[in-house]
Amino acid sequence: MAQNRPHQPARKPLYTAEERVRRDTTKWTLVQGILAPLQFLAFATSLVLVLRYLITDQGYEAATVSIVVKTGFLYLIMVTGAIWEKVVFGQYLLAPAFFWEDVFSFAVIALHTAYLIALWTGALSPTGQMVLALSAYATYAINATQFIWKLRMARLDAARVDYEARMSDAVQS
Repeated sequence: MAQNRPHQPARKPLYTAEERVRRDTTKWTLVQGILAPLQFLAFATSLVLVLRYLITDQGYEAATVSIVVKTGFLYLIMVTGAIWEKVVFGQYLLAPAFFWEDVFSFAVIALHTAYLIALWTGALSPTGQMVLALSAYATYAINATQFIWKLRMARLDAARVDYEARMSDAVQS
């Protein structure tokens, strides 16, 4: 038996109608949709190689190359994501709808960049580099989860808008 609950006000939709149109018509949405799974694939492959190195002390070169490739994807998706935000929301970063995801992205980028600096300067041992990469990957995993959650919220918003439109049409008929 369903309990009666006080009506909770709906949260503000992630996109306005105009932003949704811009999101759906810009090529940058497709670019993000292609780069995100490619970056995840690079992450998963690299994670295996980094863990293999840490466990066996073998495969440093493969792990290093994989981290550099993963970092390249991160930089690319950050730049194209900033362009996407500009097209959809009118500002390159820190749009209210993605503020905290962008803030956390800065930590992700900082850790990946710190890895590259450690690699190029020799500031850390190979094991230290791999541990730093794992730290960067942990922040990436959290950030990716934030964006997946936002994608889910956007889909729920779209379903709610469609439902409300159908109900309005039914009432008017």
